[in-house]
Amino acid sequence: MSTFRRVFSSSVGTKLLIGLTGLAMFVYLILHLIGNALIFAGPDTFNHYSHALISNPLIIPIETGLLLIFLLHVYKTIVNYFSNQSARPTGYAEKKFAGHTSRKSVASSTMIFSGLVLLLFVVIHVKQFKYGAWYLTTTAPSVRDLARLEFEVFRQPLWVAFYALCTIVVGLHLRHGIASGFQSIGFDHPVYTRRLTVTGVVLAIIIGGGLAFIPVWVYFTQ
Repeated sequence: MSTFRRVFSSSVGTKLLIGLTGLAMFVYLILHLIGNALIFAGPDTFNHYSHALISNPLIIPIETGLLLIFLLHVYKTIVNYFSNQSARPTGYAEKKFAGHTSRKSVASSTMIFSGLVLLLFVVIHVKQFKYGAWYLTTTAPSVRDLARLEFEVFRQPLWVAFYALCTIVVGLHLRHGIASGFQSIGFDHPVYTRRLTVTGVVLAIIIGGGLAFIPVWVYFTQ
């Protein structure tokens, strides 16, 4: 156990854990987007999907695992951030991008801040939908009417703006996080580094844009 702790407390181990947990949440976001997109198929389809999800006996261990992965990612990211700050007590006099050879971007430079925004967003989102108002459908069999709750929330322009902005931040975080995660676990080679970066950007746009589109669509159509 001490060897395990020592390995994953090191700089390399910390970055490895950040990468692995980040990629795990990236996979979850893809599934989350697919599930949420079922709202386009209508309330009944969406409600039956959500009921099948929450009534699955594996949902509690899966949610517990996701929570642990999320908290580990947050913790290790904060530890890595302050470790880097301690290693460079005096900041750069002037920050510049190194042209096309640089991996630095707005996304990479704001990861800790976008991450903190997402931490707040996740807390609000879970409280509002998982533990929010509990309506039941009038059709048999009666299940939770999560579509009604979603329609109620996203009929309010302030909530639409909040969710759209936060999910765009999700995309910004993923824009650097996807490629960085793969590089952390060893996929860091000139042959495919650029491909990973481009793939990360495309997937970040799809996930962030897709999640942002849903509340906007609900606001204008429901």
